[in-house]
Amino acid sequence: RCIRDRAIADKFPQTTVYFADLAGFTKWSSQRQPEHVFELLEALYGAFDKIATRRGVFKVETIGDCYVAVTGLPEPQPDHAMRMAKFARDCQTQFNELAAKLEVLLGPDTGDLAIRVGLHSGPVTAGVLRGEKSRFQLFGDTVNTAARIETSGMRGRVHLSHETADLLHKAGKSSWLT
Repeated sequence: RCIRDRAIADKFPQTTVYFADLAGFTKWSSQRQPEHVFELLEALYGAFDKIATRRGVFKVETIGDCYVAVTGLPEPQPDHAMRMAKFARDCQTQFNELAAKLEVLLGPDTGDLAIRVGLHSGPVTAGVLRGEKSRFQLFGDTVNTAARIETSGMRGRVHLSHETADLLHKAGKSSWLT
């Protein structure tokens, strides 16, 4: 095999994975015109992308109304948990501001939507899955745990694992946790 045929992947031992979902989105979007659904998602994802750039967060993908991001790759970041916690807080604030502004354009129940976030820190395998539509992907228990934390979390909250909380404690950020 020549080198071009080799997998484009690596193991990243210290990362924090972010999963965010819009609570109430399925019902809300089923009662809207497609362009309104996309106006909301484009406004949110565009705002989150700007925050990601500012905070040094790598956006992995969006899947419907779910936004997935990671810190600690492609370059190691010793403060990956802190960066992600700041990113999560900023996205929460931005979501609340945008939902209030978009309520006028997209209907009064737009303000009833909420963001639900799950964070987990640990190792991931990441790389580009090639094929007809190549794209960067994350794999491993860290990804699955972050997704489960988000799914089981309360709306309007950032939930995190003990591993992420421990990293924040060690960084002197215990006041960030409740």
